[in-house]
Amino acid sequence: MDIAELRDRILKQDRRALARAITLVESGRADHRALAGELLESLRESGREALRIGLSGTPGVGKSTFIESFGLFLTEQGKRVAVLAVDPSSARSGGSILGDKTRMERLSRDRNAFIRPSPSQTHLGGVARRTREAVALCEAAGYDIVLIETVGVGQSETVVAEMSDLFLLLLAPAGGDELQGVKRGIMEMADLILVNKADGPLKNTAMRTCADYAGALRLLRKRSQDPEGFPKAMTISALEEQGLTDAWEDMCTLTQWRQDNGHWATRRAMQSQYWFNEEVRQGVLAQLQTGSARTQIEKLGAMVANGQITPALAADKVLAALDIRSM
Repeated sequence: MDIAELRDRILKQDRRALARAITLVESGRADHRALAGELLESLRESGREALRIGLSGTPGVGKSTFIESFGLFLTEQGKRVAVLAVDPSSARSGGSILGDKTRMERLSRDRNAFIRPSPSQTHLGGVARRTREAVALCEAAGYDIVLIETVGVGQSETVVAEMSDLFLLLLAPAGGDELQGVKRGIMEMADLILVNKADGPLKNTAMRTCADYAGALRLLRKRSQDPEGFPKAMTISALEEQGLTDAWEDMCTLTQWRQDNGHWATRRAMQSQYWFNEEVRQGVLAQLQTGSARTQIEKLGAMVANGQITPALAADKVLAALDIRSM
């Protein structure tokens, strides 16, 4: 694989080259990881940046419908939009359906849009392990906005906030039970809460639900990275494409305020440090699965299972055997 040629094609906004590059960074092979690192380093000098928007929501809330409607709304304004959709992987077979292009048929035909489904594999947090690198590739390819869709909503879904500039939480009209089920953690991370399906017989329910969330947001501690009035809750209808203009205006307002007040650069710097720590952590875990370390772990694991040693002491023995003193 000619990395220089692949880099040049990505910079020229070649969609096929972008798809091939994402496949490369998602590979777990050691030689592919080396090539991926070389490619990402060469593209870093392009200096291109996109607005990164993370999106999470409860199953069945209409994330795909929203992304398609919102994506078409943005492309009509001349924006180039990339969608990185993460599908849950089977814990048994490891397979994923990867049906996002089927659910976003109109957007997938738009020349200014790029949709890439990826399996979550074993990575927690609602995103694939290499999604962050895929975002960097989409930025280098000249996309103005990158939408990152997570597999669903849960306590670990806040990881997507560590790779996005704005974090949207999409919810359906419901009562207080769903407000409790969403949990406080993810609400504290959200910049905008969008109550979807505000149409037809559900419109009034959606308005009441939005009011409930707006009241809940007022009880949360004020964040220094937000102007007055944020985070906020609002109603939309992805099916009827209502409320998208207001939502986009709020996103632009919040983004501009953060840029003007230095929060944008600070947030991105902190995210880079977070992912550095994450790469080190994942690298250490990978080392533990090879060679003598794996043999020791299997031996200690058997001893833990037989009750010969406590899990904590066994873990201490494994960590003590790691040789990081040469750093």
